[in-house]
Amino acid sequence: MPKQNRPPLRIAIAGLGAVGLAVARALDAGIPGCRLVAVSARDRESATARLAGLRQPVPVLAIEALEPLADLVVECAPAALLPAIAEPFLRAGKTVLVLSAGALLQHEHLIALARAEDAQIIVPTGALLGLDAVVAAAEGEITAVRMITRKPVRGLVGAPYLLENNISIEAIRAPLRIFQGTPRDAAVGFPANLNVAVALSLAGIGPDRTTLEIWADPALTRNTHRIEVESDSAFLSMAIENIPSENPKTGKITALSVIACLRKLRAPLRVGT
Repeated sequence: MPKQNRPPLRIAIAGLGAVGLAVARALDAGIPGCRLVAVSARDRESATARLAGLRQPVPVLAIEALEPLADLVVECAPAALLPAIAEPFLRAGKTVLVLSAGALLQHEHLIALARAEDAQIIVPTGALLGLDAVVAAAEGEITAVRMITRKPVRGLVGAPYLLENNISIEAIRAPLRIFQGTPRDAAVGFPANLNVAVALSLAGIGPDRTTLEIWADPALTRNTHRIEVESDSAFLSMAIENIPSENPKTGKITALSVIACLRKLRAPLRVGT
């Protein structure tokens, strides 16, 4: 008898900025086993216009209307909206792909909800690298994780931490360290910038034991991250330079990471942990 194919996963996208639009276009072009069914956006009229070029148009809906239509939601929205996006899907035992990883530290009940309802939260690699190796090392013993992030000034301007501490970076002429601490603190002070640090901490030894520095550098045009991990299985030293998307706070590779994650969901061959 011929094998019956599973129905495609119905994908919704919450947020239609640089990442959300790129993911929508990739799904429309075709990701095996996945089908875009709906999006939500703050400005529905603008979102509808941005989606006009899709081969298979989808509705632009309110956040609360997404869950009945989809099996998985890709969260690409401001961090404050994470609970409103995630909770309906988790209560229904579905999957939430989270880009605002920093918001998970402020809404840890979402993880408990996923556990209770047999749902799943996926944090993609995003603009980072080496998370597979860090996850593997965490099966043994990790003793230290350090991360240094350097960003162009325009990608950091307006961060709450800078405003609250009266730190002005618009006119700096040399690299300036603007933060030293943990990913938990950075997630509050830089909600649009440091989801990568939170993802690293969740993969390794947690948001309170991971150490982080953030530098504003007027000479840079790319977001750069350097990571060092000491463990009983390997010493990891990694660096990445990300080309910014149309949103200077987000690298182009972030959207590609989401697309790659979706492609693996139903792939006959999965490479990586």
